[in-house]
Amino acid sequence: MPRASLRENLIAAAVEQFHTRGYAATGVKDITDAAGAPKGSFYNHFESKEALAVVALERYGDTRRLEALRDRSVAPLTRLREHFEFLRDENIQAGFNRGCLVGDLAVEVADHSDAVRATTHAGLQAWTDALAFAITDAQEAGDVARTLEASTLARFVLNAWEGALISARVDRSARAFESFLTVAFGVLLR
Repeated sequence: MPRASLRENLIAAAVEQFHTRGYAATGVKDITDAAGAPKGSFYNHFESKEALAVVALERYGDTRRLEALRDRSVAPLTRLREHFEFLRDENIQAGFNRGCLVGDLAVEVADHSDAVRATTHAGLQAWTDALAFAITDAQEAGDVARTLEASTLARFVLNAWEGALISARVDRSARAFESFLTVAFGVLLR
């Protein structure tokens, strides 16, 4: 197996550090230390911490399994439920110490960085589009009412999920996830 490049190590370390500590509390030295790299090497790969945050957000987005929401070999509501159950389980395994990196950086940095705001916007839009794809399939199958457009339902469900993440972190409990799943799949997506 080939060794990961220093750039890849820096990206992985940034995702971990930003997700664990937040943007402001993470310095370039924290990232290089976590990557096992000399601090000076950072600027050979990234113009700034902000530039690395953009790449880290994109990399994090690649791990959200959005492609599974478009997999028509799986029933649409199953795709949707499995997606949120995966995210729930990931957060439970992390001990409720993390939320969504996209949501976290949107709240913490987007007001101060056009690049981070644009990247979080694109990430949330890609997620909404993937959810809407599955919801549209569910509507066409007659499993979800067509009362609202799929994109409207998708954005609402995503917003509700981000709120559930905040509640779960505050409560250090899965209660918010169970409420989310009950309402999303027992009321909204019917």
